[in-house]
Amino acid sequence: MTSTHHDITTPGSPRVEEVSDGVFAYIQPDGTWWINNTGFLVGDKGVVSVDTCSTERRTRAYLAAVGEVTRRPVRTLVNTHHHGDHTFGNYLLPGATIIGHEATRSSILQWGMPFDEPVWTKVEWGDVELAPPFVTYKDGVTVWVDDLRCEVTHVGTAAHTTNDSIVWVPERRVLFSGDLLFNGGTPFLMQGSLAGAIEVLETVVKPLGAETIVPGHGPVTGPQVIDDILSYLYFLRRTASDARAAGLSPLDAARQTDLGEFADLRDAERLAGNLHRAYAELDGAEPGAQIDVMAAIGDMITLNGGRPLTCHA
Repeated sequence: MTSTHHDITTPGSPRVEEVSDGVFAYIQPDGTWWINNTGFLVGDKGVVSVDTCSTERRTRAYLAAVGEVTRRPVRTLVNTHHHGDHTFGNYLLPGATIIGHEATRSSILQWGMPFDEPVWTKVEWGDVELAPPFVTYKDGVTVWVDDLRCEVTHVGTAAHTTNDSIVWVPERRVLFSGDLLFNGGTPFLMQGSLAGAIEVLETVVKPLGAETIVPGHGPVTGPQVIDDILSYLYFLRRTASDARAAGLSPLDAARQTDLGEFADLRDAERLAGNLHRAYAELDGAEPGAQIDVMAAIGDMITLNGGRPLTCHA
């Protein structure tokens, strides 16, 4: 099923995929900056949405796609983390109970309203209003879709961000991973942790035994994506360790790194931001500790030829 509402055709038309009975992924090509995936589960009384989208136009298209599947209302919205590509559209679901980790709420409020230039190319955000979760948890919560159990769990440490949660449907072996997993895109750890991301994938995500994974960005996939991401993370750890020992700055390290098997991953400039995070941890920073985000972003822009990072949202 393909949705083309509101003329969203670039970089590609969003599509709905039924990954299990009544469980749907909403995939937005091409999964680059600010172009995320969402999902929804349909029950007899209503719909549970996993995340929203970055712009008003994209979120309205998503809700129209839900409406093509069912006329039942979206009663519950789960946010997997605070980043705006997964949360800026929350306000378009005023009748839904918005659920998220405590730090997801505080981080949405801290980040504030969307912005683009000079960091990203111009985006038409629409009339965004901040709508953070107002039902929060520390460890997790169970959401029921009729008698289908959905386990919403904070992963326990910083990884992609400080507040990542997964949505696991054990009866169906379906996992909504949020941005712990990118399929075809470069992982992004600038606001999270390299060590934490490795720990979470090895000890939390992999042991679930998921058969179907809806990643935060990129096509629906299987469990092999976990090892794909781990390979990049171990590569990043080796690269950071060697470059730090050689006295290279994160930017110089990024410039000199041969990405090899990872060269085709989208948004390759994230390497610079990831190295800033990895260097901080090599210097003893705890997972999720504050770093100079603007310096890291500046190095990504430099690595991108001095141009704002390309965003097609």
